[in-house]
Amino acid sequence: MDPLDLARWQFGITTVYHFFFVPITIGLSLLVAVMQTVWMRTRNPQWLRLTKFFGKLFTINFALGLVTGIVQEFQFGMNWSDYSRFVGDIFGAPLAIEALLAFFLESTFLGLWLFGWGRIPEKLHASFIWLVHIGTVLSAYFILAANSFMQNPVGYTLNEANGRAELTDFVAVLTNPVQLVTFPHVLSAAYMTGGAFVLAFAIWHLWRQGTAQSDKPMYRRAAKVGAWTVLLASLAVIVSGDFQGKVMTEVQPMKMAAAEGLYEDVPEGVGAPFSIITVGTLDGSEEIWAVTVPKLLSYLATGSLEGAVEGIDHIQERYQLTYAGSELTAVDDYRPVVPVTYWSFRLMMGLGFVGMAIAAAVLWALRGKGDESGETRLEGNVWWARAGAVVLFLPLLANSFGWIFTEMGRQPWLVMGLMTTQTGVSPGTTAGEVLTSMVLFTLVYGALAVVMVMLTLRYGRAGAEQVPEDASYDPATRSEDDAFVFTY
Repeated sequence: MDPLDLARWQFGITTVYHFFFVPITIGLSLLVAVMQTVWMRTRNPQWLRLTKFFGKLFTINFALGLVTGIVQEFQFGMNWSDYSRFVGDIFGAPLAIEALLAFFLESTFLGLWLFGWGRIPEKLHASFIWLVHIGTVLSAYFILAANSFMQNPVGYTLNEANGRAELTDFVAVLTNPVQLVTFPHVLSAAYMTGGAFVLAFAIWHLWRQGTAQSDKPMYRRAAKVGAWTVLLASLAVIVSGDFQGKVMTEVQPMKMAAAEGLYEDVPEGVGAPFSIITVGTLDGSEEIWAVTVPKLLSYLATGSLEGAVEGIDHIQERYQLTYAGSELTAVDDYRPVVPVTYWSFRLMMGLGFVGMAIAAAVLWALRGKGDESGETRLEGNVWWARAGAVVLFLPLLANSFGWIFTEMGRQPWLVMGLMTTQTGVSPGTTAGEVLTSMVLFTLVYGALAVVMVMLTLRYGRAGAEQVPEDASYDPATRSEDDAFVFTY
């Protein structure tokens, strides 16, 4: 067994697992903040119940995401010390700010929000959950800035004497062209995931027989909020993804070519087709049969229906001439695993489109319904219950396949044009050590997954708890005998 392969597997397993929680945290924090704000404006107790209900599920997700995220930074020292030594001056800066600013903002104000019901004035208390959401957004921005440097290194100088990349322009790192298109794309996908989370639980409670008839209007409201969030966020994902594709074509042409299984150059004036499905050889080196949309790829890559698009074979030849002179950049093959890149890209898009379709169908089924107690097409229909279960996982899987595409499509580069993956692994780490840590982390993550599912199902099935019709959590309206309790 090769320590490099094991280290890559370990980082892939832990990262994909951790990223299940990240988009839910970002998206759900926004929706909980919106629900609490709506309750403060309307004083409708149903919105307060929804705030507490989804706030509880958000807290469970946040805790698990925190635990699983800590492992990521440890691996840079354990398995990727040469990489850390090479780009630590650059990569460490946004990660340090993320921990010291964004994470502390999230955790501090989440604690104040959780235990501040009835102790803090309502408007100030509501601002805390908004600050939690702002913290999650800032956290995403700084982490994506670090990742965008790996995709398109900027704001650095290469110190030949000590063999390190050194930071020269932190603003350039934060405003990397890849960062500016990746951040809105990831943020929109997170909002889509949060909306799907709310939609799934709302559909389930509308369908289940044990839900009180008086609670149905509340869950219809939640279903509408979730469905509209999925639809609007999906449109933002599509628009930002279009911009991202054009930037990717400019800075990572091999990734774009691999995403489409395009082996031969398409010259200006012809128009490259977009592959809906392609069948190729097992090693992904040759196309056998394909179904395509004429000229669409040229538009996605260049903004023109007849724009030129480089193919895999030509880019491979160009990279061999460009990067053959350095130990950090010279490899035999600069192509990623084409089948993985190709299919992860399509699964990302396909799952997102299916999620949009379900959200649109839910809005159609709920049309004209909201406050009234009459049943809609969602109640009592097992197919809607199944749709709710499916819609919960579609954006989660789409996010995961998107990250697999992003990272696998960059291979064999660890830092594009500067360092290949094989040169970044820790030289003193043995295969046995990496395998041991990988097995242990995988087992721990598996146990945490069981805990996460059990807690989410337990509190999710319980539904939104009742609150008094005249519920108030402003300390100015409470007496000394009132209990100041709102714990999970």
